[in-house]
Parts: sequence; C-alpha cells; structure tokens
Amino acid sequence: MALFIDGPASSIDDLTAQDAQLLDVARVENINLTQKLALAHEELAVEISSLFARLRYSEEAFWRTGPVPIHSVVVTRPLKMWHTFRTLEMTYADAYNSQLNDRYAGRRDQYHASARWAYGKLVEAGIGMASDPIARAATPTVAVAAGNLPDGTYFVTTGWINWAGEEGAAAIPAVVTTAGSSFLVQPGMPPSNVTGWHVYAGPGPNGMVRQNASPIPAASNWLQPNVLAMQGAAPSGGQSPSYLKPTPRVLQRG
Repeated sequence: MALFIDGPASSIDDLTAQDAQLLDVARVENINLTQKLALAHEELAVEISSLFARLRYSEEAFWRTGPVPIHSVVVTRPLKMWHTFRTLEMTYADAYNSQLNDRYAGRRDQYHASARWAYGKLVEAGIGMASDPIARAATPTVAVAAGNLPDGTYFVTTGWINWAGEEGAAAIPAVVTTAGSSFLVQPGMPPSNVTGWHVYAGPGPNGMVRQNASPIPAASNWLQPNVLAMQGAAPSGGQSPSYLKPTPRVLQRG
C-alpha cells in the first residue's frame, strides 16, 4: 500500500469502477478528472491533519506518543474508498453547478453519503500508520551503457528499502531503448532512512520484474546485465501499515 503523501489514493480506473458513466459526464461537462483526484487528495490531507490535531487536544490518552505526522499515514482500503467517493462527489457537484441538472445533484448527494460512510469506516478501523515510512521513489535516470542486452525498449522502475526491509511504492517507470548495449540505472538521492533499493525492468509497463538478487546499496547505481530476468517479484505497491492508530469517532465536517 502506498503512503498517503505519495499522491492521490485512487485513479480514474477506480472512479469508473464505481460509476460507468463518469467518463461521458466528464467529457460532456469538460471536467478534468485528474485535477479532481488531486483536489480531493488535498481536501483529505486537510481533514486528516485536522483530525490528528483535534484528537491530540481532546483525546490526549490516544496520542501519548506525541504528534503523528501525516507522512506516516498508509493508504488503507477505507481511506482509498473515502478518496474515491469524495472525488466523485466533487465531480458531480461541478457538473451540477454547470448545468443545474437534477440527475447530477442526485449523484452528488449519493457520493456525499458514500464518502461519509467510508470516512466512518476509516475512523472505526483506525488509521493505517507506517513506523518507518518510505516515500515513493522518483522516476530513475536510465541511460544507455556498455553491454549486450537484446535490442529493444525496456521499462525500468525502482523502489526504496528501509532498515527493516520494507519497500516503498515503486516509481513511475522510465523508458530506454537499447541497440548493442545495456542500460545504467541511477535512482537519485535516497531519503535519510533508506538503506538500499530494488530495480525492476521488463519489455512493458506491466511486465517489469526485479532484476537484483539482493538490495542495492543506497549510494550505488545498477548496470543491467546482458540477461534480463523475466520472472520474479513485481514492483512494490508500497508498505503495509505497521499498526492501526485507534481514533475516537469524530464527525466529518459537512
């Protein structure tokens, strides 16, 4: 599971899985769904930060370890559903404000109720937290290098690893084309709590597998051998929660 700070918890595919007509509505009403996902993510960030602040002051017994930073929050299923439904609510609110169409108002209200339900489930279950959070890696720098890898186009991604061997979410992949050569992967500057990293490569974005047998030291680059591994672990989706932070029920605004 990705960290909350890695970016929007849901994708357009998650939205359309809930609402098959959404793409048509967005096209007709000229609504940018990518922007709506980002805006909903920002709103949830404010809500989560506000929840932490309220609980620190009103329910001190729950927070004896001190402030909990939002960068430790893991995207659990209830949190992802909250983001999905909040994005749909915002989309149909925008569509209704444009056309004053009662059908859009009905969808807006439906997803508002669904967002509140998902928020309630999040509070009921607890907020997923990572004890040693590893942020999503940035897209690596991949360059042609000496070698004899089969000619072709390769997709390459990376993932940071912490001292416990937990891996953060994989980076958006880079693409490199080889001809009588191989490629060199530079992961960039590691976060302070990173001890190493993994590299994944494959002929397509859905066919990448781990190429290194053991973690690569954080300060090192990776030169791809002349043989591409075709079986192995897929890129990581991120850390699982180390624990669930219990939260007293506090009603969401609105």
